[in-house]
Amino acid sequence: MPSSFPGGGELSTPRLRSDTPERAGLDPEQLRRVVEEVHGLTAGERPWAAGAVVAVGRGPVLAVEEAAGWAVRYSGYDARADAGVELPERSRVPMSIGTPFDLASLTKVFTAVAAVQQIERGTLGIDAEVGAYLPDFRAAAAHGVTVRQLLTHTSGLRPELPLYDCADDEERLRRLRAEPPVGVPGTYCYSDLNMLLLQQVLERITGRTLDVLVHDGITRPLGMTATHFGPCPGAAATEDQRRPWAKADRGMLRGVVHDENAWALGGVAGHAGLFSTARDLAVFCRALLAGGSYGPARILGPDFVELL
Repeated sequence: MPSSFPGGGELSTPRLRSDTPERAGLDPEQLRRVVEEVHGLTAGERPWAAGAVVAVGRGPVLAVEEAAGWAVRYSGYDARADAGVELPERSRVPMSIGTPFDLASLTKVFTAVAAVQQIERGTLGIDAEVGAYLPDFRAAAAHGVTVRQLLTHTSGLRPELPLYDCADDEERLRRLRAEPPVGVPGTYCYSDLNMLLLQQVLERITGRTLDVLVHDGITRPLGMTATHFGPCPGAAATEDQRRPWAKADRGMLRGVVHDENAWALGGVAGHAGLFSTARDLAVFCRALLAGGSYGPARILGPDFVELL
């Protein structure tokens, strides 16, 4: 909850504001070098990335917001030349500080926050077995997989399944329900399947889809208006997705989720699918660093941020 004070009412945590490095207590020369390096990574014939956005801050002060390179620079990838196929400059899209990006696995953090919100409300038990909520997920139920294990990647589930090769959603769900742990429970193994099962748990206990839970519980109260599941037409391009270097043949991707399983699941998945901007992510980070509050909004209590 926001802090109260003796005269009644509540104190708000400071919102982010743009100001100088000095006001943030940061070294302006070091920040200049950071920005210079980011521009360098996006320059030249074979850059590390076509474009990037860097945001640097401390406390409530955002001291740097800078865009470099292009949001869209290539029309595809030439495998024989091992190089991107350049678009004419008039057809390129410059990067801006407001350009959204495919967040990929950062989506997992939002799913985890949505789960801890339910733990805080008492509708989800952190040490409860998944089978208590999803009895039809018989493999996880039979092996006693718990919510804590999903959140900490200690369930023993393998890193992923090729759900993108399934014929339809029914087959995808059937594979998830039948997938048993293959590792030793309690041993760390980073797995997309943990967040997919957690998504199923959250949707079952709340009766709402994950995109609605993230919007209503996180992005709307924090004012993160640029953060949502795709499609996101104005986003930066990600890759020319074709076999054999990728798992599907989808061509040049822009504004649709890059992860093949999330794409196969309709774009809303516990492990991938969100799009956002650097500024919105700074707000999200600031809320967690401030104990779950941002301005008058509160998405978690401080104890539950610690739990997260």
